[in-house]
Amino acid sequence: FWTETYGGPLVTPLTSASRAFLDNPPKDFSETSFLRPRGAINIGREDQEDLADQFLADFADSGLAMERWSWEKSISLSPDLKPVWKHAIYEPECCDIDVAALHAAYLRDAKRKSVELICRAPVTNIRKKDDAWELVAGDEMYRATILINAAGAWADSVARMAGAKPVGIQPYIRNMVQIESDPPSSPDMPLVVGLDGSFYFKPEAGGGYWISPHDELPTEPCDVAPDELSIAIAIDRFEKAVDVEVKRVTRKWAGLRSFAPDRLPVIGFDSKVADFFWFAGQGGFGIQTAPAAAKLGGAALLGRAADASLHAVDAGLYAASRFR
Repeated sequence: FWTETYGGPLVTPLTSASRAFLDNPPKDFSETSFLRPRGAINIGREDQEDLADQFLADFADSGLAMERWSWEKSISLSPDLKPVWKHAIYEPECCDIDVAALHAAYLRDAKRKSVELICRAPVTNIRKKDDAWELVAGDEMYRATILINAAGAWADSVARMAGAKPVGIQPYIRNMVQIESDPPSSPDMPLVVGLDGSFYFKPEAGGGYWISPHDELPTEPCDVAPDELSIAIAIDRFEKAVDVEVKRVTRKWAGLRSFAPDRLPVIGFDSKVADFFWFAGQGGFGIQTAPAAAKLGGAALLGRAADASLHAVDAGLYAASRFR
């Protein structure tokens, strides 16, 4: 999903600046929008009014569209919500992202621009020689003037190989589960998020839901599998939030979210190692901030002025040079 509060107020400018591209992309990139209106309700129990107050205060200066709702108003969109959820904040601008279509469009665009995609080629050695980087991946050696470290959860590992100081990128596991439910979901229901950070869920095609315990399990960078305890916790929290019975699990999966210590993206040249460029720490908001983050990174990489769409973005917040 795309929602401007996700990631906190310091990430909001990147999310907001990405909307125009996602909603109305250039015709040579995509003929259709990647966004579909969804709406989001952030909910709190009767004893969590302070969380609702703090949520509103955090974004008070952002200009984001928000409405404080009661439980009675919330069930107009999420009719199975239990009465315990007395406090709610509605975000009307929240949208679904067609991630599969967006990813495919990025790959097509890269191919048109002569990008060569090389898979199943682990990087085993990086060194600087004659003012150029030499990188061994798989059975091949590659040379480049500038090395861009966009290795996600492995960003610190790549930095170490290149002789750069790691910035503290920490990978976390996030678990997801799709379920069949009774009653089934309605396709027009909103995303529902616990203000205490303990769950979120939204309807899925076919009348089910996908749900998450909103977990962050620290791990080393690796390929991850869903955690059975986390899946059970997700289902338990879901059934405590709504009068809905989980009939069966239809799919479960897990992925990695990687954060810098201040939980903001790391974009720009390393402060100590020449020609080493960071593009990392996108957390769980990477897909919804990708257009703006890419424009910001491209400008920093090429020494150009930032795109006009980034007028509200403070590039210094995300600069890699903040880690010295």
